[in-house]
Amino acid sequence: MQQKNIKVIIPAFNERNSIAQVVQDIPKSWVTEIVVVNNNSQDDTAAVAKEAGVTVLDEPRQGYGYACLKGIAHARTQARLPDIVVFLDADYSDYPEELPQIVQPILEGEAELVIGSRALGQREKGSMTPQQIFGNWLATRLLRLFYGARFTDLGPFRAITFEALEKINMQDKTYGWTVEMQLKAVKLGLKTAEVPVRYRRRRTGVSKVSGTLKGTVLAGYKIIWTIFRYR
Repeated sequence: MQQKNIKVIIPAFNERNSIAQVVQDIPKSWVTEIVVVNNNSQDDTAAVAKEAGVTVLDEPRQGYGYACLKGIAHARTQARLPDIVVFLDADYSDYPEELPQIVQPILEGEAELVIGSRALGQREKGSMTPQQIFGNWLATRLLRLFYGARFTDLGPFRAITFEALEKINMQDKTYGWTVEMQLKAVKLGLKTAEVPVRYRRRRTGVSKVSGTLKGTVLAGYKIIWTIFRYR
């Protein structure tokens, strides 16, 4: 068991049916705090998360980035700042038990930002829609073309040193969060790495992004806009 101060931030919007399982599968000996940010849920996501014994914050402003920024702001208030922050989705598509693999390159001094790559790992059939797969392919190709970044995915399961996170100075409030972090890391010359991760189909509900036409279009537009914005 390592001694680093690792905090997990989980943005959650209407995930009452999955959040407890996500929390349960996180290796507790590896983390000092699990923070679920209830992002304007219309169900009892917050109550279920509290029952699971984690820190629950409320962020009424809708948006993935808003929720992540709320979690980061909380981390800054702690007497002991985290060494590493892990971001993880609340829908149980990721495998939380793979957290040690995600943080290992940081612990070994090989990286400051680690992306869990679904493209390099095993994806359950139907876990990603064709538009998600194409969108990731296009975004990573543009990142390589404009920034020389060699990523294969914009996967949400990721780890970053708190020092690097503060340097990046995240700004995006919605769909451009993941790509902003990656392109800024490259622009700042931070050490980055990818590790293969598994990915499964949602067991309940539909994706807030890829599950709707509106979400798909808005996410695609914001990701591409962000890539060009920082060029």
